[in-house]
Amino acid sequence: MTSGTTRTHLVWDWNGTLLDDTHAVIQATNAAFAEVELAPITLEQYREMYTIPIPRFYERFLGRLPTEAEWERMDGIFHRYYAEQRVGCGLTPGVEELLHQWQRAGRSQSLLSMYGHEQLVPVVRGYGIEPRFVRVEGRTGPSGGSKALHMERHFEALAGVGGIAPENAVVIGDALDDAVAAAHVGARAVLYTGGSHSRSSLEGAGVPVVDSLGEAVALAETFSA
Repeated sequence: MTSGTTRTHLVWDWNGTLLDDTHAVIQATNAAFAEVELAPITLEQYREMYTIPIPRFYERFLGRLPTEAEWERMDGIFHRYYAEQRVGCGLTPGVEELLHQWQRAGRSQSLLSMYGHEQLVPVVRGYGIEPRFVRVEGRTGPSGGSKALHMERHFEALAGVGGIAPENAVVIGDALDDAVAAAHVGARAVLYTGGSHSRSSLEGAGVPVVDSLGEAVALAETFSA
């Protein structure tokens, strides 16, 4: 591995990746579904059907896109229930050591999430891992969309942190949208099966798919120049 800015930078996803919160997401989703009289879904159904933008995910069960009023109600209910359930969620097993080892080796990493920025920062701080990242960034603006433009802005900010560039970065996440966002900026991606998608769904992205975050980091290391 060469020194300096050519070292691989990791961009971590939060929900379903570093944070083991998929069951909280399912419960919040079912609360939102109840608002429009949809039957509750299982984890397996969620992983097979999940897609971005979120209204398209709801359409797969509703048979039509939710109206604007329905979307606003469902989104509000989802976030309220999720906030209640999230407090009982822990980090994915092994995360703290993985983050520590990467930082200790002199490598950089950041966190980019579609969880609202104002909520994300204190939550990450509460888990005691904020010092592992050169930047922690959540979504600004409306919820439910893609991560691509947020990833673009993330790297604009990272350019001022030791000249971190997308071509030297690996995005680690649990959703097809993480791969889309990585490709949008010219970064690599590794997708993790422990979150929002089934393995078969993730394999459609055409990027490596792994069953543990330890495997994801090991693979990212092989991408180093």
